[in-house]
Amino acid sequence: MKVPIIEIFSSFQGEGPLIGQRQIFVRFAGCNLNCSYCDTQDSKSKNAGTLMSVREVVSKINEILTPDCATISFTGGEPSLYPDFISEVSKNFNLKIMLETNGTLPNNIDLIEQLDIVSLDIKLNEHFDEEFDKNIFINEIKSLNLLISKSISVYCKVVILPSTKIKSIREVIEKLSENVLNKSNIQIIIQPSSPLSDWKGLNFKLFEFSEIVGQYFEVSTIPQIHKILNIE
Repeated sequence: MKVPIIEIFSSFQGEGPLIGQRQIFVRFAGCNLNCSYCDTQDSKSKNAGTLMSVREVVSKINEILTPDCATISFTGGEPSLYPDFISEVSKNFNLKIMLETNGTLPNNIDLIEQLDIVSLDIKLNEHFDEEFDKNIFINEIKSLNLLISKSISVYCKVVILPSTKIKSIREVIEKLSENVLNKSNIQIIIQPSSPLSDWKGLNFKLFEFSEIVGQYFEVSTIPQIHKILNIE
């Protein structure tokens, strides 16, 4: 079994509640969506990257693993395209397994044998240049409820753009609140898009978004710290 890998590297987690923790990142090539704000354009196509076997990936992880690293983060692209590969790699380590996913492939996510924490993106209409596919949100909800039912730690990340409207956030958060199994298990991370210089004069919107989300869920606003530190 070989899959397309863009890169395997060690760095600090730059997003969400685990920010600052040292992790090994395995970045897959290939994605089933085409988000306008994507910051890993080189990983969209399955034809990108290098075909690697489980043994090769395990060897590379062992090569760069350090004592301060307790988590392997599978990212992309869309890592849930490769559930069996993730399961096979994970068996070789006594480390926490993190999945950074768009959540639109719940059946694939269900096949991953070990998951300790999941970062699940919630997409907005303006994240796409083409018409928004309502099945995206439906499948995100399915994935969320699946993970909650398995008692897997999961948080939702909502990337907001300077152009994001209050109405967009309110609608998606209300729908999320109505359909998720257990709201108390979900934290929402509002992530302003990079570069932060685009937010000059618009910072007030971050407070407005936070207030809306806070009516329904625990919420934090966290930018991409790795971009600020100029690291991967």
